[in-house]
Amino acid sequence: MRLLCHQALVGLSLLVSTLVFTGSPDSTRAQPTQLSEQSQISLVTILPGDPVYSFAGHSAFRVRDPVHDLDRLYNYGTFSFDDPLFIPKFTYGHLRYFLSVQPYGPMKRAYKQQGRPVIAQQLRLTRPQRTALFRFLQNNARPENRYYQYDFFFDNCSTRIRDALKETLGDAVDFSGAPTPEKSFRHLLDPYVASRPLLDLGFDLALGLPADRTATAWETMFLPEHLMRGFAKATISVDGKTESLVTRTDTVQWVSGYAGTAPSFDWPVALGWLFLVIVGGWTSWQAKTGRPPKGTGDAILFATIGFIGLLLCYLWFVSTYTVTEYNLNLGWAWPTHLIAAALLVRRPHSRGLQRYFGLTAVVSTILAAGWLLWPQDLHAAVLPVVLSIAVRAGWWTLRSSGHSPRTTPPALSLFTADA
Repeated sequence: MRLLCHQALVGLSLLVSTLVFTGSPDSTRAQPTQLSEQSQISLVTILPGDPVYSFAGHSAFRVRDPVHDLDRLYNYGTFSFDDPLFIPKFTYGHLRYFLSVQPYGPMKRAYKQQGRPVIAQQLRLTRPQRTALFRFLQNNARPENRYYQYDFFFDNCSTRIRDALKETLGDAVDFSGAPTPEKSFRHLLDPYVASRPLLDLGFDLALGLPADRTATAWETMFLPEHLMRGFAKATISVDGKTESLVTRTDTVQWVSGYAGTAPSFDWPVALGWLFLVIVGGWTSWQAKTGRPPKGTGDAILFATIGFIGLLLCYLWFVSTYTVTEYNLNLGWAWPTHLIAAALLVRRPHSRGLQRYFGLTAVVSTILAAGWLLWPQDLHAAVLPVVLSIAVRAGWWTLRSSGHSPRTTPPALSLFTADA
């Protein structure tokens, strides 16, 4: 459990971030049309922090011009919690982010309060190139242009920066040298959720087969640290010469003791296997004693699984996300388990329910047997749950087969050869 004082600090950080991440109405007024020779533009990468929305880090442009007294951060990752429909819009996939402009100094202090290091890469741009990018950002920051439809993999705070530079400079900038990790979108996320086992489980449940496609070098830059590496390998054409896009890289702010995304104990996996042991012991005890099941515990189990399936169906068939489609987790999380749970309470020995559980046991067993063969990378914590479903569904099939609910059937064990 986190300490109360740490929670207060995180709360303060969130408050500061909310205040700072609200674009200033004066940020686009009376701006220079040309940047000076002393101006600089840098890619600023903020490493992952404690707030859940910062798990993958953040990217922004810093525009500094001492002649015009400018030192600002252009941030495409701004959103507002004030919208009362924020959660429904997020689950539906209709989440509007916007470009905000804030003074650099207060932003850096806000990230320090969140315990997040800041790395800056100064870009090798000519004065006309810097001015062109500055004008592009200023136009994007206008109220009528600032909003965009957020997409975590394909349109976010990092991809917007990559695309802004490419749209402004065209073929003068070349990202073809960007490293290609040869990983799927799902596996690219793994290092960033290693310290958040529950978030890792949530991603693996919600993301479907599209997330298991290998990402190109260009696509990997949806993650801020991969964008930083892409910029480090990119080139720029200056006066007919091909030069490195980045002239220097500085850690402008480091946080002592920063652990970043260090892996933590994967408790959902341990909890899943503990659950299977409990289910197995319970089933074995019922088989040996001949005690007739009441159905309440299994009703809770199958209702929970059915509710998960209902959420997955919503993400696939209703939401606008494309990476949540074709989700093989629906192979074990059937929404119809909600109906089975209701029947377990009212008519636990009905023949239709017996057949349903028979089918459930067979499909769950097949899914578990081919766990490593399926094209979608299913989370390790789900395997013991699937086995638990197979055990309980098989138990109900055998207990109900050929017996009246008023009779006491012989003891059957799914774990021994005794009958």
